[in-house]
Amino acid sequence: MEDIRRQHTNSPNSNRDGLSFFKSIFFNNSGSSNGADADSVEAFTAAASPNEAIPSLSPLANSVISRCSKILRVSMEELQCHFETELPESVKQPPNYARNLLEFCSYRALHLLTDRPNYLKDKEFSRLTYDMMLAWEAPDLNSEPLENAQGTASSSNQEAEDEDGWSLFYSSSTNLAAQVDGKKTVGMEAFSRIAPACAIVADIITMDNLFDALTSSSSHRLHFLIYDKYLRSLEKVIKSVNSAFGPQLISKLQLAEGEIILDIDGTIPTQPVLQRIGLSSWPGRLTLTNYALYFESLGVGLYEKAVRYDLATDMKQVIKPELTGPLGARLFDKAVMYKATSMAEPIYLDFPEFKGSSRRDYWLDICLEIMRAHKFIRRYNLKEIQQTEVLARAVLGIFRCRAVKEAFQIFSSHYKTLLCFNLAESLPGGDRIFETLSSRLALLNASGSQRDSLGSPNRKMQLTLPFSVLTLSRLKIMTGKEALVDGEEETVDPVGDVCVGETNPLEIAVKQSKQGIGRAEAAQATVDQVKVEGIDTNIAVMKELLFPLIETFKRIQLLASWEDPTKSTMFLLLVSYTILRHFGIGSFFLFFQACLSFVVANGMQQQFYLWEIEETLLGWIKYAVSSIIGSIAMLMLWRRHTNKGRPLDAFNITAPPTRNAVEQLLTLQEAISQVEALIQSGNIILLKVRALLFAALPQATDFIALLLVFMAVIFALVPLNYITLLLFLEAFTREMPLRKATSDRWLRRVREWWFRIPAAPVQLIKPDDKKRN
Repeated sequence: MEDIRRQHTNSPNSNRDGLSFFKSIFFNNSGSSNGADADSVEAFTAAASPNEAIPSLSPLANSVISRCSKILRVSMEELQCHFETELPESVKQPPNYARNLLEFCSYRALHLLTDRPNYLKDKEFSRLTYDMMLAWEAPDLNSEPLENAQGTASSSNQEAEDEDGWSLFYSSSTNLAAQVDGKKTVGMEAFSRIAPACAIVADIITMDNLFDALTSSSSHRLHFLIYDKYLRSLEKVIKSVNSAFGPQLISKLQLAEGEIILDIDGTIPTQPVLQRIGLSSWPGRLTLTNYALYFESLGVGLYEKAVRYDLATDMKQVIKPELTGPLGARLFDKAVMYKATSMAEPIYLDFPEFKGSSRRDYWLDICLEIMRAHKFIRRYNLKEIQQTEVLARAVLGIFRCRAVKEAFQIFSSHYKTLLCFNLAESLPGGDRIFETLSSRLALLNASGSQRDSLGSPNRKMQLTLPFSVLTLSRLKIMTGKEALVDGEEETVDPVGDVCVGETNPLEIAVKQSKQGIGRAEAAQATVDQVKVEGIDTNIAVMKELLFPLIETFKRIQLLASWEDPTKSTMFLLLVSYTILRHFGIGSFFLFFQACLSFVVANGMQQQFYLWEIEETLLGWIKYAVSSIIGSIAMLMLWRRHTNKGRPLDAFNITAPPTRNAVEQLLTLQEAISQVEALIQSGNIILLKVRALLFAALPQATDFIALLLVFMAVIFALVPLNYITLLLFLEAFTREMPLRKATSDRWLRRVREWWFRIPAAPVQLIKPDDKKRN
């Protein structure tokens, strides 16, 4: 089998155009001027004959396997023999035999097809992969047949194409749903088994969201017209990356080795990109690579030297949406803010457009994807080949996002992103996806020392090559040292994230993480409903929420004023007795602890050591506090003695840059906005606490009640100094390398749990305006 594949790969005809290759396979063109092509088609005609059809398979499945056999230049019988001998018995059982055989043949054929030039724009590639999905849903004779699945979609496509090769149905989802037969569509499960075999088409992490985006107007069923348009849009994106960003631009930006330009904006005069620093703003061209952002301000007809904003190095970068406007006014929600420790002040990239903010949201997402990919690399300390694979995975995700956005004008919501690292960061329990991905990246082997047959269900040996890097190399996007994987293509059959008859661990991790989406979205909806605008309104809401505490503080002030001596005296005696009683209870529990220790061997000696440690700590604390106070007093007396009445030297302070009246007003406006945001966040916290107190979410209330009971027992039984010591150790060692991973995981769990708590409802009642009445 390998000899046949090598012979085919090294043959002179293997370098001809991809279109003629597909036509030689799928069409018996007797009038072809190329005799070799005609002979090859004639040689494989027998493979499609009914005599070689596999009896247990459906006609469509036999058709797909027949075409796969032509691509692989082997007979259907030999393909079935390879399936029988290379795969274990677990995937050859009768219930799933036909489907697993179809997957095996499809994966092998797709490995060769994706090595051909321009395969994305060829209709026969899209037709074959779509038929693979159709056949997967009905692989055997017992399955419900999909009649004329190929003919219906194909004829509709040919009749509806305009002069540019695009279907007229794409402009109207209603016409598409009405004119294409609903039975000739593909479901999510079939798409998830075939599409990820081509790394450029789909990613195992985001394939559900991609399918939802492609089927948003077709009742969650994928039509061939939509699928074909998506592949053509992908091909246009790849072509633009290969051709539009020439050597002149690369040399001007001074890109490093392995740095790839992913997208450019601001080149069209009607759609500028404005960079704002303070009150200054100027148009320019924005470029994103897999390592940084570059902004070139537009001078007199020429672009000036690019300013680089690093996304790879750990500089505490912050990228978030922001409001901007003329002279720095916060009017339009169409900007991205970038801030890092290496910068004195943040910069704002404004994407003006007449309606919506999809342009800004797209750039925000792709910048976050690159930044989070590098953060993932640092978190798991990945090696060079693993780093390249992670960045290549992020690059392919951005290409898919561009293709969907440009073809269908669809922009995903928060949980429907097509970018894998953004999705894992936003999903509840998304760190499990990161952990699974890192464990699979650990299996990468660029040296090719391990050999694995295609489709082998051995998970430990499944991932032996960086398949995303290999895909970019085949698409002529990634070159240089990353191209070393090309030498392994003849001996290894890469299949990406799919495996015959088994579910990828990444897919399982994504499904587990998505189980908590419903509660998180419902809780976020309640938070959005209770948010109110205006600092005065937010202060009013906070006053009502804090009414019990405010009223308690007023009553304590009233008692401290001694306007009612009787009540003040009773309060004074009660508080004094409580303080003294507290020390009495503490002594009792220390005695009780000593009695328990005396029961065990050497108990009294152990308790003596505990008391000694406790007394030592308390003594150190007392001496430390007294030393600090005494040192301050001695310093003051020493200064008084040495100054001898001389005037005090002026205290030097670096003054902020001078601002005019407009700048000061804008600074005041920004400060008020920040205060309003803080009050609003405080209101959200109080409303969630109110929801917990009144059991708006019973499960969370039960958990908090049990936690409070446990804390009460701890405070009652454990001395306060031990609790203080434990809290100090927990806070101070949180960033310790030994604890950092565990601490981050637990903090993420707490945040995710908090996000799932709904906010208590708020109703604003307008007071009666008696003057107006």
